[in-house]
Amino acid sequence: MKNNLLGSLYLIIASSIWGGMYVVVKVLVSIIPPLELVWFRYLIAIVALLIVGAVTKQNWHIEKRDYLKIIAIGITGYSISIVAQETGTMLSSAQMGAIITSSTPAFMVVFAWLILKERLTIKKGMSVGLATVGVLIIVGVGDLNVSNILGGISLLIAALTRALMSVLVKRLPNNYSQIVVTTYSTLVALVVLTPFVLPNLHKIDISQLSHPTIWGGLLYLGVVSTAVAFLLWNRGLQVLNASSGGLFFFFQPVIGALFGWLVLGEKIGVTFWVGSTLIIIGVLIVIKEKQD
Repeated sequence: MKNNLLGSLYLIIASSIWGGMYVVVKVLVSIIPPLELVWFRYLIAIVALLIVGAVTKQNWHIEKRDYLKIIAIGITGYSISIVAQETGTMLSSAQMGAIITSSTPAFMVVFAWLILKERLTIKKGMSVGLATVGVLIIVGVGDLNVSNILGGISLLIAALTRALMSVLVKRLPNNYSQIVVTTYSTLVALVVLTPFVLPNLHKIDISQLSHPTIWGGLLYLGVVSTAVAFLLWNRGLQVLNASSGGLFFFFQPVIGALFGWLVLGEKIGVTFWVGSTLIIIGVLIVIKEKQD
């Protein structure tokens, strides 16, 4: 019982950190463009992860047959997904960013069926359908603001690519430490993004990076949101099974919406809650299906 409570606490803290991340991103993208922001985040995260890996004496060896899988994970989940996520948050709101990307577990069902050949049941199909409708309601119904629509589409891409990454991770051997996988995947993303970022770094006002809010936000994204949150999440899943752990993912949109309302003054409309409810129902169906 004590271990279950401790594992639950780890997962709640990790999800809450990720929920608060959307508010931080919303503030930082006003100074640092999304692509460059992701690059800075990973540059800081690499240092933090290497220190953690050294302290915990990780085995950094990866079999050659798994190189392509690590590269695919780094490109889909750490490059495309995160850039799309932060671009979507910039164009829309912290609330929309948190709730649309929370549809990831439902979309994992499709990729698990296509890639892992897992059985696609009626319940799983319903979950994907509900999540999709929920996303469409949040993105387009009652709000024809072009920026919000483009932001919602970008966030949907982020959710889909994160789901693809999550399924690809399952194809890696279980004996690999998640710290090692996260470090290598982050390094891949850093290498992929660098050629696109370096030519534009001179456009960033360096003087603004010295502001406590900006460098504090960068440290939050790089150290807390990337290194610490992933460590807590993986530790929590070691104690609880993956299906139960998925329930705690919903702390992310709740915290994201709460902080968006409290810190940024974002309004919470009816369509937001209708869409959010459908997404949550859809993902809960997936989690229940896994437990049955």
